[in-house]
Amino acid sequence: MKDNRSFFEKLTGSVRLDEDTSTVEETSNKLPGKTGPNGEPWFDDEPEEGQLTVDMYQTPTEIIIKSMVAGVKPEDLDISIARDTVTIKGKRETERFVKDEDYFHQELYWGSFSRTIMLPAEIDVEEADAIEKHGLLIMRLPKIDKNRQTRLKVKG
Repeated sequence: MKDNRSFFEKLTGSVRLDEDTSTVEETSNKLPGKTGPNGEPWFDDEPEEGQLTVDMYQTPTEIIIKSMVAGVKPEDLDISIARDTVTIKGKRETERFVKDEDYFHQELYWGSFSRTIMLPAEIDVEEADAIEKHGLLIMRLPKIDKNRQTRLKVKG
């Protein structure tokens, strides 16, 4: 079963009110290390990836994407771009100085995250750039000008 909860819902453990409550009750009774009726484990051993939140807008010549990546070094971000999609991947590492039982609240997201964004227009991949400043990732993706024309010289 695919988990379609938002990053915030995964982070806080909240549930949408429009969801079927029987599913919530069934999953809340499952314990780590236990197996289901078919012998499959209730929980995957793989940690779940978080999903970045983004702002995306356009100017007449560019598509701008902004995302908070505080706590991640720029060299630890992996950004893949194509003409119509952008994928951002990374991992927030925490220093483990505090035991889990000593926490009163633990709401910050630590671990792997990724986000794939479908772009509303084709972009010039070669001219795209990204900067990170004070934890804010800003990507500038120049739109392809489909009306641009040039003269081609014929070589003899």
